[in-house]
Order: sequence, then structure tokens, then C-alpha cells
Amino acid sequence: MSVVLGGTIISFGLSSLLLAQAQQPKVSNTQVAAMVEALRQSAPKSGANSGYYSDWQVKPETIKLWTKFCLKKELTSKEFVSNPTTAREIVSCIIRRELDKQFRAIPNNETAAVNSVACWWMTGQYTGCNSGFTADFVKKVANNYQKALKSTPSKPRSTR
Repeated sequence: MSVVLGGTIISFGLSSLLLAQAQQPKVSNTQVAAMVEALRQSAPKSGANSGYYSDWQVKPETIKLWTKFCLKKELTSKEFVSNPTTAREIVSCIIRRELDKQFRAIPNNETAAVNSVACWWMTGQYTGCNSGFTADFVKKVANNYQKALKSTPSKPRSTR
């Protein structure tokens, strides 16, 4: 009798755990698109020989890592910058990953999650962008994110 009861308790516990995981926030396509656009609009404008590529101002070594992660093959900086659609898809892939991490780490606080990802984008860290240039960048991204959300037609939230 206790074996059956124990199995029921374990079963109930697993069901509760799975239900809780299913209720965790997921990043919508609209949120990803808004963040990608906010980062593009907020990117510091640098000269042609700055060492950064595309509208998002990405470093060559980052392009290699991100394209390998998202496409399962490396692209050169030239390939990345010469195809804006592919560049946007790769940035979207990375932003989905990072927003998802932050939405889980900071549940029910979209603003904090967006700020953390903006900080990560600039510094590689989720925190520490409280002053100076990085704080200004995070504020700019957050403002552009809100504008992008408002300009995106309302669609049902997609979970992937």
C-alpha cells in the first residue's frame, strides 16, 4: 500500500513540476523582433574601418561564434554583412536565447530582462551597466524596445 501511495506522491510531484515549467514565461516572436530592432537602432555608429560589422556592430570573432551556434556553420564577417536577412536571423537567434535566459532568471519583469540583455550585448555581462556609456546604451535600447513593441501589429504570443 505504501509503495502505491509513494508512487502517487512522486507522480503528483512530477506533474506539479512539469506544470510549473510549462507556466514559465516564454519569449514571443514579437519580443525577439522588438529587441533585435532596438539593438539595431541603438548600435553606436562607427566608421567603415571600426572592426564592427552590420547594422548591429558585431565583432568578427562574435560573428563566427554566433553563426556556428545558429547555423551550425561559421560565416565570415563579409558573408554576415553582405546578407542583411541572414544577419538579422542570426541576431534574432542569439537574442531569443538571451531573452529566454533572462525571462526565466527574472520572471514577471520584462523591463529588467530587456535591460539585462542590453547590458549583456554591450559588455558580455548581465549586470553592471548602471552608469556612463553602458547605462545610456541600456536606456536607449529599452526605449527603442518599447517603441518597436508598439509599432508591431498585435499577434497572439508564439512560444517558438
